[in-house]
Amino acid sequence: MTAQAVRARVQPTQVLAGLVALAMLAYGIVGLTRTGFGGFASGDHPMLGPFSMNPLLNVVYVVGGAVGFLLCWASATARLYGWIVLAASVVLVAWGLVLVGFTASNPVSELGNPLNLNVADNWLHVGTAVLGLIVAVLPARRVVVEQPVEQVPEPATEPVAAQQPVDAAPVNTAPVDSDEPERRQTGAHRFSRFRGRSAH
Repeated sequence: MTAQAVRARVQPTQVLAGLVALAMLAYGIVGLTRTGFGGFASGDHPMLGPFSMNPLLNVVYVVGGAVGFLLCWASATARLYGWIVLAASVVLVAWGLVLVGFTASNPVSELGNPLNLNVADNWLHVGTAVLGLIVAVLPARRVVVEQPVEQVPEPATEPVAAQQPVDAAPVNTAPVDSDEPERRQTGAHRFSRFRGRSAH
């Protein structure tokens, strides 16, 4: 068995992005139940604890939560959602600091305060900016998977047949009778002499 580290199917950034989206969606819905939709961008609405609200701000939270639910199903889009939350929260913090008199002048005084922001809202948006940054840069989680070692089959080889000894051609080792022609000649000579005698 061999161990191999692979990316987990569900990344921590996706889980955290889903939780941030759920919190924003819940905050916006609860706010709308208290403010309704009348006086959409006005500042005469009840507060939710130390936080001020109005219908426009509640709609912003609901839309932000809905977008988060759409983007948290993949690691890359969840990180994108983190950057979006970070950028939007930084803008809200900067705007809120100007509205509460943190700066000497108010360059956006002509815009008023359509989101009805206060000091507590600024701290809330600082917290959401930090969460957005964490979602964007949270490292990927890896899990160790045990994988069986593949056995490499040995190449099949045909068995080599044992070579049988080749029988040499039989050699005639019988002694050659070199006197056989001479005997044949002697027999013929005797036969001729016998015929000569019989003729006389």
